[in-house]
Formats: sequence, C-alpha cells, structure tokens
Amino acid sequence: MDNIMKINVRIEDGCIVTDSRNIADTFEKRHDHVLRDIENIKKDLPNFGEMFIESTMPDNYGRNQKVYFVSRDGFSLLAMGFTGSKALEWKLKYINAFNTLEKAWNTPEQIMARALKVADAQIISLKDRCNFLGSQIEEKSQLIESLQPKAAYYDLVLQCNTLLSTTEIAKDYGMSARKFNDLLHEMGIQFKQSDRWFLYTRYEGCGYTSSKTTNFVRKDGSLGCATNMYWTPKGRLFLYDSLKSDAILPMIEREIA
Repeated sequence: MDNIMKINVRIEDGCIVTDSRNIADTFEKRHDHVLRDIENIKKDLPNFGEMFIESTMPDNYGRNQKVYFVSRDGFSLLAMGFTGSKALEWKLKYINAFNTLEKAWNTPEQIMARALKVADAQIISLKDRCNFLGSQIEEKSQLIESLQPKAAYYDLVLQCNTLLSTTEIAKDYGMSARKFNDLLHEMGIQFKQSDRWFLYTRYEGCGYTSSKTTNFVRKDGSLGCATNMYWTPKGRLFLYDSLKSDAILPMIEREIA
C-alpha cells in the first residue's frame, strides 16, 4: 500500500484532526509509545484539551481502544520529538494535508453550507419548542376549561357561609330531599336511624355537618323540638366531590357544560 494513503486527516465534530493511531502507523511507532508521548506533553500544556481529545476507536478485533484526536498544532508539538531519515518527510506531508483540508473546509461554499446547517438546526429547535409550548398552552386551556364549572360551583359555595339543609343542597342537583338522602345512603355517606340521618363513622368529626334544633307545635298544641343534620360549606364541597366522582353534577355545572 502506498504510504501516502496512510495519512488520515479529517473532520471530527467540526475540527480538523488526525489520530494517534494513524500517526503511530505512519511514523512506524508503537501506538502505546505515541500515547505515552502525548501524555508527557499533557503535563506541561495548559490548553492540552484544545489540541488533544481523548477518545476510543476499534482495533483489528473490534475492541475499543484508547486514542487521541490530534489537531494540527497538537501534531506539530508531538512530531517535534520524532526523528529518523523519513520523519521530516512525513511531518511535511501531514502539515500539507492539514493545510489542504483546512483550505477546502474554509471555502465560501463550505462556510455557507455550515451556516445553513446550523440555521436549519436552530429552526428545527425553534419549531420543536413552539410545538412544545403550543401543546402546553392547549393542555392548560383544556385544564382551565375543565375547571371552570368547578370554580363556578365552588364560588357559589364560598359565597354562602351558613348551614344548609339537605333540601337546599338537593335543589342544586335538581332532586327532592328524599331522593338526595337516599342517594347519599347508597353512596355510604349517611344512614337513617329513628327518622334522623347521621353520617357514617368515617365521616364524623370532619366538619361536614352540624346539628340544629328547631321548635314545632304538635297537633295537640304542645310544644316540641327536633334536631336535624345540616351541611356546612365544607360538607357541601365534600358532597360535590363525592357526587362528581360518580358523574353526578350540580345544575350550574350542567348549564356551563
């Protein structure tokens, strides 16, 4: 094989480089010795990473082995220590290869092509970002739309800080008090005892209800009193969330929907 073909100067990540293995082959050196020489340079070179980039390349058996990508300045420093009858000849050929590729790389056409490639990448990135933001806006709009009925009912509840009877809350749902009470019983929220409704134990002490005692006149003219369960604003919202989980909506939310 013609030795000229051994020189491998190329573009890697936008940089013009050769590699330590190619240098070792061309100058007929052991690769581990070239690696050693590069790492000796590293000790005294503050900007070592600008000239030598550590990487890996597969060997003849497909195993990844350590190499360095070497810039033109890095090659010049490394090759200073190479001696021998043909060392100067190969140094000049490498420098010529670097110069030739650099000239081709920096033609107006190549510069424009790279600029267009960067612009295309930026446009794609902006499109992706716009699509992402558009998706986020759409999701937020849908969330706001879905929450709007709930907010309307919550506002209605928050405007009222008094206790409400089951009859009054049942009207929110277009039901009679009897039907509403039976529904809450089926849902496991309340039970009836001695003609009075009580919350099941798990809901007691949550601040959902309060008792009110009212006076009434019996048929015989005597005065009597009755204690009934009333719903607090917190309890009203609890009922709203519980009923909505069963797809039972208040009238105001049906109207908005």
